[in-house]
Amino acid sequence: MMRMGEMGPQLGSVIASVMFVCTIFRQYLPPQLRYYVDKYSHKLVKLFYPYIQIIFDEYTTEFRKRSEVYSAIQSYLSTKSSTSARRLKAQDVKDSKSLVLGVDDNEEVTDEFQGIKLWWVLIKRVPRQTSFSFYPQSDEKKHYKLTFHRRHRDVVTGAYLAHVIKEGKAIAVGNRQRKLYVNNPSRNWYTYRGKIWSHVVFEHPATFETLGLHPKKKEEIVNDLIKFSKGKEYYAKIGKAWKRGYLLYGPPGTGKSTMIAAMSNLMDYDVYDLELTTVKDNTELRKLMIDTPSKSIIVIEDIDCSLDLTGQRKKKKEKDEEENEENDPVKKKMEKEESQPSKVTLSGLLNFNDGIWSACGGERLIVFTTNYVDKLDPALIRRGRMDKHIELSYCCYEAFKVLARNYLDLESHELFETIERLLGETNMIPADVAENLMPNSVTEDADSCLKKLIEALETAKEEARKKAEEEEASKKAEEEAKLKAEKKEKEKQEPAKDEVKCNGTSTKEEDAK
Repeated sequence: MMRMGEMGPQLGSVIASVMFVCTIFRQYLPPQLRYYVDKYSHKLVKLFYPYIQIIFDEYTTEFRKRSEVYSAIQSYLSTKSSTSARRLKAQDVKDSKSLVLGVDDNEEVTDEFQGIKLWWVLIKRVPRQTSFSFYPQSDEKKHYKLTFHRRHRDVVTGAYLAHVIKEGKAIAVGNRQRKLYVNNPSRNWYTYRGKIWSHVVFEHPATFETLGLHPKKKEEIVNDLIKFSKGKEYYAKIGKAWKRGYLLYGPPGTGKSTMIAAMSNLMDYDVYDLELTTVKDNTELRKLMIDTPSKSIIVIEDIDCSLDLTGQRKKKKEKDEEENEENDPVKKKMEKEESQPSKVTLSGLLNFNDGIWSACGGERLIVFTTNYVDKLDPALIRRGRMDKHIELSYCCYEAFKVLARNYLDLESHELFETIERLLGETNMIPADVAENLMPNSVTEDADSCLKKLIEALETAKEEARKKAEEEEASKKAEEEAKLKAEKKEKEKQEPAKDEVKCNGTSTKEEDAK
């Protein structure tokens, strides 16, 4: 079979002649007649060219969002290109071992479905530049062009395209690697090759099996996540967006970030780390939400320290730095934009989490983390927005046994009883427990690590006792000082009373003599 580019010269000559004549007519005919020339020239071409073409653009018109159909076609053709295409390009690396090959620009790939032959071409269009620039324009466009005979129109537009999309999504799932995304400042969104999100491959090894958490609490969280992943029809039935909010709170070092990594590994979801301080306003927040696909975890860490919702923390620039940079207007302008506080409001964040815009997409987890849950506005964390509140507190004995099994391969030990008693008497975060259980050299064994942990627990217990005594003494001293101050103030306010002696003279009169 001949390729589409190698079809008979007679057909090509006829089409070329028709297009040449049409071009001449467009140049010399008045605009009123061009419409009729275009109309009838297209009809003439249809008589000699019995093929239909379908274009699949890379980006949709919705906030320049990448088309899911385009991505599915790209994945589908990656399996066809290695056998039929001559020019290939490596698109991704899977597990650092194998390459995923794709179609190069303007390369033709042949496919066959139910005896029907079809041709795919990836076309890249670069707009003409009217002025000199060191960088290509950022609005270059790509699309796939599908060509097939018009007699197969119904089969191609129905069964074939459905087959391509289904197979493409399945191939993408098999080839994909979990990624960790972070939002870029909005000033970079529209630059050359600018993107709303940047990513790296996410290969965090944390799982729920390795988390230093009570087994019952882990089981509860895992069951909740699995139920959510299978709840598409249920959420549609009750009329809610297919999303779920999790609030992770507790002291620093209790495993909130590790919990997010374990969620990602369990669900096979990408993680989108949303840095609110780089988001200028609520409109940008909505754009970020729309650009987040399904099967993702949107994370806002330490929300108690974010923006003016709970007290924004920003470092002010020193005067000498500002004076030294006054001579660079471009840099000064960029820094001025950076120094402007974010205008994201509590209302905007609530709409992001639970408003109409939160329904743009499905199968997403929204996770907030905080060290101080009492600082958050109750409207932000109420049920329905943050559906599940998970407290990650100090290490308990059950969590210690999980860590001992992970770090030392121990199920039981004679020192476990002592550690259980000490964990009940003092507070230690799981990160500190894990650090003491980790051997620091090849000579350290399980006994030495457990003894090191016991010593650390006893030290922490003694420090907590001293701290409590100091706080008690300080509190007592403050109360005594307060009582003295009140007594002194009371003495000042009382009127001075003269003491009268038997001779009828007062003490003041006697002092005067």
